[in-house]
Amino acid sequence: MAYSEKVIEHYENPRNVGTLDKNDEHVGTGLVGAPACGDVMRLQIKVSDAGVIEDAKFKTFGCGSAIASSSLATEWLKGKTIDEAEQIKNSMIAEELHLPPVKIHCSVLAEDAIKSAIADFRSKQTAKKALSGQ
Repeated sequence: MAYSEKVIEHYENPRNVGTLDKNDEHVGTGLVGAPACGDVMRLQIKVSDAGVIEDAKFKTFGCGSAIASSSLATEWLKGKTIDEAEQIKNSMIAEELHLPPVKIHCSVLAEDAIKSAIADFRSKQTAKKALSGQ
């Protein structure tokens, strides 16, 4: 199995590696894993008061396809609204990176991490509103 040039580029030069403050009310964190292959992905988004994703970071322990999927996902997330970010599907990531069928699960992991980060962000916002009485 040969990786595409895009996978190799993202693997060798991953974008947006790092962490955001998980306790920040504007940060949503998604932590997902694929027990079958041992990949673990943490993806975080920082959302402005206007609902736009200002920053996205990831840390992934896994193969080149998992790292490339994470890197690409964080690039796509920046500047999108939460609703727009929810439209990112694993098939879009797999197509962009030309992932072979045996590595599709890496793009699924990225989509799951995005959904998990959005759910965490929304949970924090709901709790914030409840505490303020809104």
